[in-house]
Amino acid sequence: MTDRQPPVLRATGLAKSFGHVQALRHGELTVHAGEVVALVGDNGAGKSTLISCISGTHLPDAGEVRVDDRPMPLGSIKAAMEHGIATVYQGLAMAPDLSVAENLFLSCELRRPGLLGRLGLLDKKAMRERAWELMDSLGITTLQDVTLPVGDLSGGQRQVVAVARAVSRAGRLVIMDEPTAALGARQSQMVIETIRATRDRGLGVVLISHDLPRVLEVADRIVVMRLGRVVADVPARDLKIGQIVALMLGEQNDPREESLPA
Repeated sequence: MTDRQPPVLRATGLAKSFGHVQALRHGELTVHAGEVVALVGDNGAGKSTLISCISGTHLPDAGEVRVDDRPMPLGSIKAAMEHGIATVYQGLAMAPDLSVAENLFLSCELRRPGLLGRLGLLDKKAMRERAWELMDSLGITTLQDVTLPVGDLSGGQRQVVAVARAVSRAGRLVIMDEPTAALGARQSQMVIETIRATRDRGLGVVLISHDLPRVLEVADRIVVMRLGRVVADVPARDLKIGQIVALMLGEQNDPREESLPA
């Protein structure tokens, strides 16, 4: 990452209201290639709305999103995907009866070459081979068999499969919404390692999480939201958990404007 390169993502001036409720007032977010940016804030701070505007789930009332310094059409999940943005939601959207490999290629299945492919027959062998290659490139060693049904996996393994699927489809940016929620320490660490591997592939990562110890463990920058606004954007190395909480609660000003207390 250099100052000469445009950020993978630059969202500016995003605003969104739902009826009389203004959920997002002035959403700003910048992410560079090979960087993990954690988006934190209390419930109702505007995190999910900001991400929904970027991923195309919601059409913002105002603002702009640029990918590699090119404007992206808003309010379109398809446009976001075409610009290389993939999102992992809390619900995961996995098919429990299908295998790991089949879930990785869900809606993007590989077909057999020639006439058989034109008749709709899937190339399951190729999907298994590519699934193994993807898992290996992400350093995922906890899944020994990509033919296992996803329903037989642990919560952490399912989350890793969801992240791997997003990585396989994202050309520039992966957004992860609470990837360690309801996971134990060992499973959470599995997900954190996958996030690091995603960053090491040169992708930008946006991590939404209430798990502040994990956030400090993996994030390069922390963006704090409160009442629909970004109130701080700070290198993770400059923050402690207590300082993040103070920013979330409005008890501390943006450290870009004044130094944080020790």
